[in-house]
Amino acid sequence: MFANTNISLKKSFDLDGFVFIPEFLDQEEITTIKAKLEELIQHHLQEMTPNHVFYEDKNYPSTLKQLQDLQKYDPFFAAILTGSRFEKMAEVLLGEKATGKTIEYFNKPSRIGRSTPPHQDNFYFMLNPPSALTMWLGLEEVDEENGCVRYIKGSHLKGMRPHGKTQTSGFSQSISDYGEKESREDEIFFRTKPGDLLIHHSMTIHRTDGNLTENRTRKALGFIYFGESAKEDTEKKKAYQKFLLASKVR
Repeated sequence: MFANTNISLKKSFDLDGFVFIPEFLDQEEITTIKAKLEELIQHHLQEMTPNHVFYEDKNYPSTLKQLQDLQKYDPFFAAILTGSRFEKMAEVLLGEKATGKTIEYFNKPSRIGRSTPPHQDNFYFMLNPPSALTMWLGLEEVDEENGCVRYIKGSHLKGMRPHGKTQTSGFSQSISDYGEKESREDEIFFRTKPGDLLIHHSMTIHRTDGNLTENRTRKALGFIYFGESAKEDTEKKKAYQKFLLASKVR
């Protein structure tokens, strides 16, 4: 049964560029994750590297929107990134051995949680071949009002689109010609519950809405896995990082 399910998921992933797995974790597991996150945020945030912590407004701690590399700060998160069910699923979908690169926390605070611009993850990863994926684990109920993830079906098969600089903290680049080859009607989205898992290919175009609600947050974890065949273009990566640094200086 599990083998057949994995084959079906792999087929959908290869064809569409994303899959949706409801109830990947149960509510007890989600409760544990949320407790660990709360402990990290309340007691260890000051120990984190500043460029791993992002706010919608730095003057207001309640607007915390993103934490990067959680696995470096708590062995609990390292354990669910590596040698875990998440890693095994990454290997099923990529069709090869996979390495967990990072685990991140995302939130969109109510009213001010901004949208994430349309992009392809491999623009940041710079891998060839682009054998990599991102997982998005819901920690709360998410829908169109508080910032669901939206995908362009099959976009992972159509190459890299041009990206340009944005003003969104934590997401510096966006597809510059988005809307010319696709429309909002082409977007696929999922309403998710705590424990549901979304997975997309590194070349899949995706974005998220802002949080327009009055009193709902939108919390999730993100996992990134690279396949063993993926090789980073180190020169291109250095040039990109140099460009980002120069942009900050201006």
